[in-house]
Amino acid sequence: MKTVFIVNPKAGKGKKEKQLIEQICTLIALNNTDWEWYLTQSVGDATRFVKEYCETKGVARFIACGGDGTFGEVVNGVFGFPDAEVGVIPIGTGNDFCRNFSKNIDFFDLELQASSKTAVCDVIRYVTEVDGMEKQGICANMFNIGFDCNVADKTNDFKANTIFGGSFAYVVSILWNLIRKKSTNLLVELDGIKQYNGELLLCSVANGKYCGGGIMSNPLAEVTDGKMNVNLIRNISRLRFLSLLPSYMKGTHLKIRGIEKIIINRDCEILTVTPKTGIMRLCIDGEIITAGTTTFTVIPGGIRFVLPQKNR
Repeated sequence: MKTVFIVNPKAGKGKKEKQLIEQICTLIALNNTDWEWYLTQSVGDATRFVKEYCETKGVARFIACGGDGTFGEVVNGVFGFPDAEVGVIPIGTGNDFCRNFSKNIDFFDLELQASSKTAVCDVIRYVTEVDGMEKQGICANMFNIGFDCNVADKTNDFKANTIFGGSFAYVVSILWNLIRKKSTNLLVELDGIKQYNGELLLCSVANGKYCGGGIMSNPLAEVTDGKMNVNLIRNISRLRFLSLLPSYMKGTHLKIRGIEKIIINRDCEILTVTPKTGIMRLCIDGEIITAGTTTFTVIPGGIRFVLPQKNR
């Protein structure tokens, strides 16, 4: 199977793109391997390229070279082509999907990326409607609504316009959003049963454990269990949230005594979120859209993911 490296030139502020392309070209010249590479031109271009490639040339192993946004675009491109494979070289600033796997996985080894076996991983399909127009897609890692979405929005701003990067930009954005704290008014139904109706600080819908460059917001999530893990955090005070923040970042918050009075954490297969104001902002692996009532459905084993495992 041909290996195609999909390189985002803006990932990680473009600091690793040139070096990576040189490595790819060098290995192609030395080994005459069945490799190609493609440089994305704009947001959404990776999805377009991968889908057209599968339709015209056949399936391949597509390695997303970028962050979670680039990986998400490639996943959306391969979805519907069950024999296509997808991997990632995490040269972005968040790289949260990769964090769900053991340290024995070497995502930066190009030859392993081309030759290693794959594992099936779940994905989550979302369907929403705004102004009478339906929008749907696939998410590999996590959705965020409310506070976390506002944080992701401001984090992107900090990364683009300041020296802040990675998890530090995320922390600064948390503090910035606490100052102008906003709740979100939602009706939340899990597997057809009403779970919550009212003001929430945030709702996270997780396939993987991590968001924001290593924040373990959903420590019980697993990318291979056929479930999504949902966090609903009530509209608590700034001071209470600040006291929980260190444990929230480390993923130990669900172990705090009495936390069930603040956080509802559940697994489900189908989730429906209705914004009672009519629309909401929805963050999809760092990419933010305006959404109406949205249905999330787990697709077990939805992608064949490359695991470039080092020799033990």
